[in-house]
Amino acid sequence: MILSRTAATFPPPVMEARRWLDGVTHPADRPLINVSQAAPVDPPPQALRQAMADAALRNDDAHLYGPVLGLPELRAELARQTASHYAGAVTAAQTCITSGCNQAFAAAIATLCTEGDEVILPTPWYFNHKMWLDMSGVRSIALPVRADMLPDPEQAAALITGKTRAIALVTPNNPTGVEYPSDLVQAFLDLARKHGIALIVDETYRDFDSRSGPPHALFQDPDWQDTLIHLYSFSKAYRLTGHRVGAMIASEERLAEVEKFLDTVAICPGQLGQHAALWGMRNLKQWLAGERDEILARRAAITENLPKLTTKGWRLLGLGGYFAYMHHPFAKSSAQVAPALVKSASILCLPGTMFYPAEARDGDAQLRIAFANLDAAGIADLFDRLAALETL
Repeated sequence: MILSRTAATFPPPVMEARRWLDGVTHPADRPLINVSQAAPVDPPPQALRQAMADAALRNDDAHLYGPVLGLPELRAELARQTASHYAGAVTAAQTCITSGCNQAFAAAIATLCTEGDEVILPTPWYFNHKMWLDMSGVRSIALPVRADMLPDPEQAAALITGKTRAIALVTPNNPTGVEYPSDLVQAFLDLARKHGIALIVDETYRDFDSRSGPPHALFQDPDWQDTLIHLYSFSKAYRLTGHRVGAMIASEERLAEVEKFLDTVAICPGQLGQHAALWGMRNLKQWLAGERDEILARRAAITENLPKLTTKGWRLLGLGGYFAYMHHPFAKSSAQVAPALVKSASILCLPGTMFYPAEARDGDAQLRIAFANLDAAGIADLFDRLAALETL
């Protein structure tokens, strides 16, 4: 029997988790707490929505095909702000805009790999990366992280073969939230360069990094483009998830190959979303700083409420960005615990098993909490409900 490429991977985890809600009624005094997906639930700020409306009404070009690699003004602004953020050097010609950050990853893999090639992914991994590699016929080589949730470059080196085409990192990490230290990211760049492979760095959550200053020095390397493929998303920063605006920064030569992929798949990124991202980058610096402060306050609320759970046998494995990554105390696998939480506590979260190879057992005791849409009171309620659970 011949299987399709889509049959090579698993169902989308977030959609699978949402099906656990079917037929479940939550008590009036215990409404559902949904911490399953790292996506803002609020719309963009009013000023940004007005800018989008103005573009729709007054800019006829916003309704036409645009350049495959994105609006020149947005590419230039992204290059300028990236260079500033990382104290490095990036040109507009080294940037492109994509239909979401997932498409940027897909395009990067299309330029790097053919069937049977390999890409190293630290586990727990971002499941959409794994899914795309599966559907591309590319082997995902699992790199188990250490107890601190950080990958080890020496362990990665032992996994590199003649088929390896890239190492992919996500920082701040999805699902663990952990922020990768600058020297660790640099070590992976050095490793990739030594072996002539690419280093893909997905920084979707960089706007909510708790550190001040450049989170790494990769763009300060004058030859970064020979190894680095950098991915970014405007979705979280400006609440544009539904408009699918992401980005890739790479060498001009690679972007010439990326253009083939993007033109074939989507022709160009959505124009209104690009105009929104451009307006946001130019006008919402202070607003975005406030959003970051709020996420950091919610992160602090996780820490403040943590003793409620540690006395019950829970452990915090990682915290940052949008995520708290937890070790639960129950005998059952998280694949059973997470669906049970919907009925017993009105909590929807994702089990750690969704972030590992099917045969791995590491995720059995792990849960991902996407806390970005909970305020301090909501986080306290979440932890109270978890602490009240004796068995599942």
